[in-house]
Amino acid sequence: MHSAAMTDPFGRDITYLRVSVTDRCDFRCTYCMAENMTFLPKKDLLSLEELDRLTTVFIEKGVRKLRLTGGEPLVRKNIMHLVRQISRHLDSGALDELTLTTNGSQLARFADELAACGVRRINVSIDTLDPDKFRQITRWGDLSRVMTGLDAAQRAGMSVKLNAVALKGFNDAEIPHLMRWAHGRGMDLTVIETMPMGEIDADRTDQYLPLSRLRADLERDFTLTDIPFRTGGPARYVEVAETGGRLGFITPMTHNFCESCNRVRLTCTGTLYMCLGQEDAADLRAPLRASEGNELVSSAIDEAISRKPKGHDFIIDRRTKRPSVSRHMSVTGG
Repeated sequence: MHSAAMTDPFGRDITYLRVSVTDRCDFRCTYCMAENMTFLPKKDLLSLEELDRLTTVFIEKGVRKLRLTGGEPLVRKNIMHLVRQISRHLDSGALDELTLTTNGSQLARFADELAACGVRRINVSIDTLDPDKFRQITRWGDLSRVMTGLDAAQRAGMSVKLNAVALKGFNDAEIPHLMRWAHGRGMDLTVIETMPMGEIDADRTDQYLPLSRLRADLERDFTLTDIPFRTGGPARYVEVAETGGRLGFITPMTHNFCESCNRVRLTCTGTLYMCLGQEDAADLRAPLRASEGNELVSSAIDEAISRKPKGHDFIIDRRTKRPSVSRHMSVTGG
């Protein structure tokens, strides 16, 4: 039975859940993590069975799209067990879409099984096509493994969208090449502004590139036409006449997308964040474990949604040295 839809104080129906299944990752991207990260003790993580139970409660409460994230979701032990469990909601029609955001390192192993479970679309994070620069930005990543994973995903029939964080002085000049390459392979590309989340080793003021500036640069060589295409996330899309492909812009800094936010984020420890850019959160692990029934956790979700803020307050400038939120992106899920 579906209960009443989850609606926040600003009239937005919450239909999209992003689930971080682990805070661990096999990369250490410089804008996302410190090189020497301290990860959560494994005993603090929800079991796969608990994650399945929690996501099922959200689906029963009106979530229609579910995205698995991390860290890197495919490094979670036995992750395909959870994917298979959640896929039953696709079969029943209770869930419209099950998707995944990944760095691509494990896709060669899992692409066929993901597709068999009904995953039709994935996002792969890739910031440069230069192998040396890829190793530099990810610290531990191997571009050839990601390329093999992309091949496997497309062979399995999944639609692939690439995500690139735009970093001033690092990959800004490469975006046109990355876009042509992606569109030539039938993949959309979305560029993202870096966000002030968690202490990292680099200075985000040096990294930050407003996408308004990037778009202006691109329009010197490309014809970009705004289109109403949406995937349920925050990207605003244009069609690129010269390539025939789509380019998305995610602009949490220069033009936030909060007015249409239909998303909440669940961490691997059962913490619910109603906003990526705010610290307010709700503990769902305690009510989940307090009863075999789901009434307590359902009530806790309702109470949390009633506190969902209107938007975030990200700031990156020379005066603001501290991140806007203390947790790293890998804790909440991108």
